[in-house]
Amino acid sequence: MSWPDLLQVAGLSLAITVVIGAAAVLLLRVLRGSSLIVQVCVLVFAALLSVVLSIVGASWLMYISPHDLTVAVNVACISGVVSLILVAGLGAVVVRNARSLSTAARRIGAGERVHAVGPQASAEFRTLAQELVATSAKLAESREREHRIDESRRELVAWIAHDLRTPLAGIMSMAEALEDELAADPQRYHRQMREQVARLSAMVDDLFELSKIDSGTLRLSLQEVSLYDVISDTVADLRSVSHGRQIRIEAGLESDAIVHADPRELSRAVSNLLLNAIQHTPAGSPITVAATVVDGRASVTVIDTGGGIDEDDLHRVFEPGWRGASARTPAQSAGSAHTLRSSGAGLGLAIVRGIAAAHEGEVTVRNVPGGCRFDLILPIATRGREESFA
Repeated sequence: MSWPDLLQVAGLSLAITVVIGAAAVLLLRVLRGSSLIVQVCVLVFAALLSVVLSIVGASWLMYISPHDLTVAVNVACISGVVSLILVAGLGAVVVRNARSLSTAARRIGAGERVHAVGPQASAEFRTLAQELVATSAKLAESREREHRIDESRRELVAWIAHDLRTPLAGIMSMAEALEDELAADPQRYHRQMREQVARLSAMVDDLFELSKIDSGTLRLSLQEVSLYDVISDTVADLRSVSHGRQIRIEAGLESDAIVHADPRELSRAVSNLLLNAIQHTPAGSPITVAATVVDGRASVTVIDTGGGIDEDDLHRVFEPGWRGASARTPAQSAGSAHTLRSSGAGLGLAIVRGIAAAHEGEVTVRNVPGGCRFDLILPIATRGREESFA
């Protein structure tokens, strides 16, 4: 074939392909909401039609005999129809796989957990099926976590409502007694009202602190702090409380450590751990607080002798509003609420966890013989580290 003939055939084929391609694009736009198999058939039909018309056009240009032209056209048409039937059959397999993926996605949307999707005919669909299974697992874990958070939130609201109602009822009754001049000892009533107000104030303070932690708005004024000084000051501040309850606090500080922390928040975390130990340790039993440096991290350890926590509940001790069994429920004596400075709302350990996380640390709990051990772990300060906010 000479170059002029070759260029003529190529130009004819290109023109036919452009016209059919444009028509196929318009048809696909019309059928964009139809089944995948229909769209695949349109694509294949457009390609076959372009090939058939190009062959017919080239044969006509070659001026072959009418008989040979008829044979060429019939062969091209039959081959095209057979190929289209084959594509439709193969497309049904692809569509079946796509429908299985759609079914899996629908089940995931309905809240079910999908463990597996049927075998797929292509690597792309197989990858998509694996992603759906992984997504289903993540959504299931997220739903379980949200369920636990909702349960914890409901418990917190119930406890807070109860704890608010009790002192408010006491304040109301004592105020009415004072107003009606029925109080035999007004000074005692005033003192008890002040203690109840102090308890309410501590509860509001804990709620405000926890809300800042949960919302990520807790601002830290970071500086290099001596862990020894923080623990010593906190122990000294609470020693009168421990002696009043006949609880000995032993500050067994093995070594000092300099941590990069907010002194106020760190002191609050250590104080909450000690208050938790004081509230749950029987009278006359020791509480141990110690500071150590292990693997480049500082640790504040508080060990009580309150009988321990049920192993099934250990993972819940840092949830807001959660409280242990009655064996670990504090029985505050009269006049101790303001001294302990604890709201009693089950927020103290949740605040400790939030403060530890804000300092890029952690807090852990485990049972030891006769009681519990809490470890507040913080990174050692690095010289030259700039102050930051969390």
